[in-house]
Amino acid sequence: MSRLAALGIVAAALLAPLPAIAQAYRCSMPIGDIARPRPDGPSAREPKRVVPTGSYTLALTWSPQYCRENGKQASARLQCGGGNRFGFTLHGLWPDGKGTQWPQYCKPAALLDTRVIQSNLCATPSPQLLQHEYAKHGTCMNLAPAAYFGRATGLYGRIRYPDMNALSRRRRLTTGQFAQAFAGANRGMTAAMVKVTADRQGWLDEVWVCLDTRFRYRACPAAGRAATRPLKIWRGGAG
Repeated sequence: MSRLAALGIVAAALLAPLPAIAQAYRCSMPIGDIARPRPDGPSAREPKRVVPTGSYTLALTWSPQYCRENGKQASARLQCGGGNRFGFTLHGLWPDGKGTQWPQYCKPAALLDTRVIQSNLCATPSPQLLQHEYAKHGTCMNLAPAAYFGRATGLYGRIRYPDMNALSRRRRLTTGQFAQAFAGANRGMTAAMVKVTADRQGWLDEVWVCLDTRFRYRACPAAGRAATRPLKIWRGGAG
């Protein structure tokens, strides 16, 4: 099977009909024009930290808002240009610590193989973000890159979404109401298992789904703390 055909299968899977908005509206990635990522590793600001894992977070980015803020940057070309249209993209799968600190940059990470990058671009449309996610988080899960991204995209592929168009038009929407709608689209999930992040103006940025060490949904720490905060959803070209 050619690399182009393999990537097409990934895109088709992401575009399969789902209730309301799916992971991707349209994903078409160029095979021969994908930049190689730069090495990513610990720094003074983001040091190596090897501590026990107590849970996980699956982080999902609302792409219309990301592209609204970053669409003109060269690094956002794959996600925000080229005819691609995304709803929620996969930011990453993050190991959380048992206390206030979390593991990160546990081992040195070589540059990702081109095939690993290509096979994951319809979920995480940025070679550099893929490199960063494996270096910072994947190395702390004792998994090879393909296995780490396989786990992450498997969890991502299970997620279903509420009607984002309807929610974006709702007056006086709150983060708590959005969490309830998001959880309601997913069997076994409650609003307490979802953390909603927004920018300073209250626009939806990301959704973090909290998981236990067996990758089952669990209540997030301090769940519901910001449930009454107003929330706005930028739709842009996402339907």
